[in-house]
Amino acid sequence: MTTNTAAPAAHTLLTPQEVADMLRIPVRSLYVQRSTGRPTPPGAIVGRHLRYRLTDVEAWIAEQFARSAA
Repeated sequence: MTTNTAAPAAHTLLTPQEVADMLRIPVRSLYVQRSTGRPTPPGAIVGRHLRYRLTDVEAWIAEQFARSAA
């Protein structure tokens, strides 16, 4: 019996490094922007680790482009 262990995109959690790679910025910049209240994708602390939902990051990126086009 095979089991599908792939998580659906809605449940895919990303590390700060993965989000920084998507945004093509240093991970340090992501942390600094988050800690100073500048716009960043919504994230949550899971245990002791910061994680981002893939769908939230993608929606946040689309929102940034929509704002700059307006």
